[in-house]
Amino acid sequence: MSPVLAGILQLLALVVALGLSYRPLGDHMAKVYSSEKHYRPEKWIYKAIGANPSVEMRWPAYLRGVLAFSAVSVLFLYGLQRLQGSLPGSLGFVSIDPDQAFNTAASFVANTNWQSYYGEQAMGHVVQTGGLAVQNFVSAAVGIAVAVALVRGFARSRTGELGNFWADLVRGCVRILLPISVIGALVLVACGAIQNFSGIHEVGQFLNGHSAGGAQQWNGGAVASQEVIKELGTNGGGYFNANSAHPFENPNGLSNLFEIYLILVIPFALTRTFGRMVGSIKQGYAILGTMAVIWLGFTALMMWTEFAGKGPAFELAGGAMEGKETRFGIGASAIFSVATTLTSTGAVNSFHSSNTGFGGGINLLGMQLGEIAPGGVGSGLYGMLIMAIIAVFIAGLMVGRTPEYLGKKIGTREIKYAACYILVTPALVLCFTALAMALPTPAHSMTNSGAHGFSEILYAYTSGANNNGSAFAGLNADTQWFNSTIGIAMLLGRFLPMVFVLALAGSLAEQSPVPETAGTLRTEKPLFTGLLVGTIMIITGLTYFPALALGPLAEGLAA
Repeated sequence: MSPVLAGILQLLALVVALGLSYRPLGDHMAKVYSSEKHYRPEKWIYKAIGANPSVEMRWPAYLRGVLAFSAVSVLFLYGLQRLQGSLPGSLGFVSIDPDQAFNTAASFVANTNWQSYYGEQAMGHVVQTGGLAVQNFVSAAVGIAVAVALVRGFARSRTGELGNFWADLVRGCVRILLPISVIGALVLVACGAIQNFSGIHEVGQFLNGHSAGGAQQWNGGAVASQEVIKELGTNGGGYFNANSAHPFENPNGLSNLFEIYLILVIPFALTRTFGRMVGSIKQGYAILGTMAVIWLGFTALMMWTEFAGKGPAFELAGGAMEGKETRFGIGASAIFSVATTLTSTGAVNSFHSSNTGFGGGINLLGMQLGEIAPGGVGSGLYGMLIMAIIAVFIAGLMVGRTPEYLGKKIGTREIKYAACYILVTPALVLCFTALAMALPTPAHSMTNSGAHGFSEILYAYTSGANNNGSAFAGLNADTQWFNSTIGIAMLLGRFLPMVFVLALAGSLAEQSPVPETAGTLRTEKPLFTGLLVGTIMIITGLTYFPALALGPLAEGLAA
């Protein structure tokens, strides 16, 4: 079977699996966030944290819950890393330095999971399972909660109440993420992923069955259970530095396809949840269609550019194999890289820095879209709905009507919130990239010069501010400058947009519904899907094209 055909068949299998999961999972999540019943374990949690899950919150109270919980999470995870040297199960690793502990705490709480350290050489069992894995669950649940609050803003009228943050947080963990993770971990273990709490083992090096001399040290860990939530929660932080290219995390082609499925299943299914909660399944299909068009288009482009390498080396290898696992090949690596950069996952099964010039640009552009196709758990949906509001506003300007979306008027206040949302992340990315290029010290961390070196810096801040977490792998980011600035970019890139999302949700929930008329824009039709795709591409292109022209486009054209 040719590598191209193998890649296409894997993509088709993935589409079928996502299609079969779409309706049951989407309906289940709608029931979870619409239910008034509290399970007994959930009641124990509410009692422990002193929360009343039945009290409805307006958007400022909901936001305070998000920020307070996340601030405590950052402090807890920072303290856990600083105390690692004194904790049991540390595998002999010392405490993490302050700047790296801050960067890691900010990264995992912000659902970014950017790692400027070697996981198997820095973090013991307690930090990995009691700190990082826990944040993989709760940071994902926070993203879903904020998305659900925005959906309630569309669904409710003449009230500013958006639900209860603590109830949404706990339900997301207990009823959605935990059950799927248990089943998923068993699947990964069956595929060959490790799951233990063993210490460090010294293993001899062999070549073709004969000793090659020397030895390597490997440590075990609860890898399968962390791997499944890293993908399911679109987190991305790996137990090992090689991430999902490591055989302990991703043993074979089947586990690789299953991990891609985990990355995409909740973000796509949330569009069904959205349709259920606003009372129109077709509206959910319109958002799903937009996400699917962009995702399939980017995947096709990535596979084409990676298979279309020129020269004898490319032809003999079947494409651009440098930096890719031979267990997966080009097709599976291309599908994985697009899935991770169009979501906020950041997991990698190949070096993105080793992609062709245009391939690296596709990964960059996927993040710069705002990771909305389908995006992170929760963040992809609310990011796409913000873009839908912008598209409706543009359509209203063209026909001279007051824009409406899902029965709500998009007035001055709503469009200001949406505009602030789409400006925050580009400002962080471009300003920090400009500072890093202008100052003398940060440039010393670049492995490459010229266009590729610039792409390393641009990729790092794009990944951090968009809460992705993947890297070009050619940049030494374990410095005080990058640990601090990327940490700040991750926190601001995560929580500032949430401020505008929740403020918008509160504003929409206060409105009275607007009756549909003959002049109302039909936002459930394919025409609107096309308008939305165009709006996303134009906004992103106008914002980032100069930076992309200096980096991956210049490199690709020079190849």
